[in-house]
Amino acid sequence: MDKQPLVIEQRIRDMMQYGHIALRQFPKSEKHVLAAEIRTSMLTLLRLVITAAKRYHKKTTLTDLDVELAVLQNQVRLAKDLSYLPINKYQHWSGLNLEIGRMIGGWLKYERAA
Repeated sequence: MDKQPLVIEQRIRDMMQYGHIALRQFPKSEKHVLAAEIRTSMLTLLRLVITAAKRYHKKTTLTDLDVELAVLQNQVRLAKDLSYLPINKYQHWSGLNLEIGRMIGGWLKYERAA
């Protein structure tokens, strides 16, 4: 029987798909710098969610996940501030990140209570 992926894992995949499309319009000089860092952060988020789902003790991994999301949010904000990312794409991407952040917060709260 196939195990269903976590909802947060699917949300991160959706955010990554949107992010990769948005990163295509970065200037050539930034595609290998800031865009690469953002891609790395998105992949790290996905890796940490999968790791947290498989671990028995999740608190440390969830804290790392929360920190990595904050790093990604700051990188996206920097891209917007440097005018590499239009405001409408920034707002949509930030909304996706905010939803993921709420899910991480709920998961952390649940694990702390357990």
